[in-house]
Amino acid sequence: MPNPLSFHRIHFDCIDSTQLYARENLDKIPNLTVVSADLQTAGKGQGDHVWQSKKAENLTFSLVVRYGQNGIPHVSADALSQKALSDAVAAGVIDYLSLHGIKAWMKQPNDVYVEGNKICGMLIEHRVNSGGLLCSILGLGIDINQTEFPSDIPNPVSLKILTGLHYDLNEELGKVLNCVLSRLKKL
Repeated sequence: MPNPLSFHRIHFDCIDSTQLYARENLDKIPNLTVVSADLQTAGKGQGDHVWQSKKAENLTFSLVVRYGQNGIPHVSADALSQKALSDAVAAGVIDYLSLHGIKAWMKQPNDVYVEGNKICGMLIEHRVNSGGLLCSILGLGIDINQTEFPSDIPNPVSLKILTGLHYDLNEELGKVLNCVLSRLKKL
């Protein structure tokens, strides 16, 4: 697996949305840049859903991936290829969780579950041209250390709830990124 230091990182104590920042600055952000935050005030999910997370307890980040660079293959822009990309990102998160002895599965179209509980949400946006995908912004929210959730979230779970352990978010981010990138390289 690649060294996590090969990723560029832009980190915020607090930001409205890492996904929005990545989208608005996409032309200035190099390949494999991670935009992360301790707290997002307007974290976005699929459609009109929001991502809620306590400050500095979970991984909330967006990864900019440009295709045809750093060993990441070109990807066509058709719907089947975009689904394969989403599946690869979810498989990377599942691989990461398996490092901690957690068996997880993907709930289509964009969530990762452990048993009947959601541990990760994804939001993936693409820039395309006639030759295929130019780049993607892979937005992920993974519940790591949070143990108390708002009552309107129906079925959350975190790594800490599952294992009883507390995790260093920087170390866990490197592990997740390596697992996701490994899956993307296999597309």
